[in-house]
Amino acid sequence: MGIADRLKAIGPGALVAAAFVGPGTVTTASVIGAEYAYLLVWTIAFSILATIVLQEMSARLGLITNEGLGEAFRNEFSNPFARGVTITLVVSAIGIGTAAFQTGNIVGGAAGLATITGVSENVWGPIMGLVAAGLLWTGSYELIERVFIGLVTVMGLAFVLNAVMVRPDLTALGSGLVPTVPDGSAYLIAGLVGTTVVGYNLFLHASTVQERWDGAADLAECRTDTIAMVIVGGVITTAIVVTAAAVFPEGTQISDVGEMADQLEPVFGGYALTFFAIGLFAAGFTSSMSAPLAGAYATAGALGWERDLQSTRFRAIWMAILGVGIVFSALDYNPVEVIVFAQVANGLLLPILAVFLIYAMNNDDLLGEYTNSTLQNVLGGLVTLVVIGIGLRTLYDVLLL
Repeated sequence: MGIADRLKAIGPGALVAAAFVGPGTVTTASVIGAEYAYLLVWTIAFSILATIVLQEMSARLGLITNEGLGEAFRNEFSNPFARGVTITLVVSAIGIGTAAFQTGNIVGGAAGLATITGVSENVWGPIMGLVAAGLLWTGSYELIERVFIGLVTVMGLAFVLNAVMVRPDLTALGSGLVPTVPDGSAYLIAGLVGTTVVGYNLFLHASTVQERWDGAADLAECRTDTIAMVIVGGVITTAIVVTAAAVFPEGTQISDVGEMADQLEPVFGGYALTFFAIGLFAAGFTSSMSAPLAGAYATAGALGWERDLQSTRFRAIWMAILGVGIVFSALDYNPVEVIVFAQVANGLLLPILAVFLIYAMNNDDLLGEYTNSTLQNVLGGLVTLVVIGIGLRTLYDVLLL
């Protein structure tokens, strides 16, 4: 199969890219660029490599076994207690976690629309949520996938155009690929890796590849999709860092992405501000769809329910997650305690997911000839060590609150 044919197969990877390039990533990347210029670009490169390694494993598991990651977790433990703990952890970290962050996804996208129209985020938030609900309610994976591909394209063009317009220092950008850890940057490094290597994306990917492809014969297309779209996500994140580095003096501390949008206007006029706002909207809207979808796949799989986009239980899960975001976005309420709980649960689950995934990918009975190679195990092990460090850092930060 030629490159052109493989590019036509782009699909589930777009959902993964859209899920990790959300308002949280836009904010973190903006802060990194403003405060440290290009010094932490290497973090993006590592995050993308780590994401490709884990997402490829997850996609391969789903494609070969025809199971979601939730089912794989559930079926791995025969002991009722171990199974109960596993199900509780998955539902808590993924189901409740996606609901907790959903408010930020919707409000982030609404902020982009508010910048363009002047209408409040509290008005646009519920409207966005209802549109997302309508798309998910169709139960058509093909339609949902096309929407994601379109929005990722819009988001990519918007942010990359901003980065091109600021004419970055390419030499400094290249030097940023050399790993350095400036004083006070550790939490931002952990934050960027944590918003890129996302636990619920592993559940989302393992299930959605089954909606698109039939089995081992399509593995090459699946890998092309995964690698290409995760790299696209990395390019978008890099573009945001580049833009912030260009419009702010190094060392500037910003509290939200609105400050960066304001800085763009006097430099490039309304066009750059509009590009940024469109990109922010696309980032928020895609995340507001992918998070409920991932939560539904993970929760349904862990509980042994049917993973069908049109089933009542599946719809009930994503509706509950999306409903939380719609209500809180309308009330302008930030559920801090729930988000803290979600951070702790995700911090605990991600290392467990990585370890379990590597273990499962070496199971001959499960995958046969499609088990991990030595290189895949080495790369997976290195990523897992970093993920464990992120989990510990998350717990440390939360305990200090």
